[in-house]
Amino acid sequence: MTAAQTEFVYVTYIRATPEKVFDAIVNPAVARLYWGHENVSDWTPGARWEHVRANDARAVELVGEVLEIDAPKRLVMSWANASQEGDAEKTSRVAFDIEPYDGMVRLTVTHDRLEAGGGMFNGISKGWPIVLSSMKSYLESGEAIDIFAKPTAA
Repeated sequence: MTAAQTEFVYVTYIRATPEKVFDAIVNPAVARLYWGHENVSDWTPGARWEHVRANDARAVELVGEVLEIDAPKRLVMSWANASQEGDAEKTSRVAFDIEPYDGMVRLTVTHDRLEAGGGMFNGISKGWPIVLSSMKSYLESGEAIDIFAKPTAA
């Protein structure tokens, strides 16, 4: 029996060009600045991508395949924990839709094919907001948010 599936959608507006937003996703040197990871691929349909921790260990934490690419408008890729690579039931999908909007960019990230209530859903529902906020801060001000910082009690 297949578990119920859900999706997570996050929309943000960034004062940048579609080209800069797209580059921030696919350029490892930029992604490491706001995400602490590098997205590594040759970014062609069918190519493998790896989400690599940007530290001395260089651990590959997530893997997938580039499913669709239309730079700088859209990128779709499969998404799985490296330890669950090849398990179709543990593989989700992420779409980045980048649209010009009133002198800025509307970035919509849709992460779907997620097991409802599963570990991946719980992780990304906390992760995407801070990663995308960090990207926005970096692109607009040159300073990223420390995404590994933990909120402190008041």
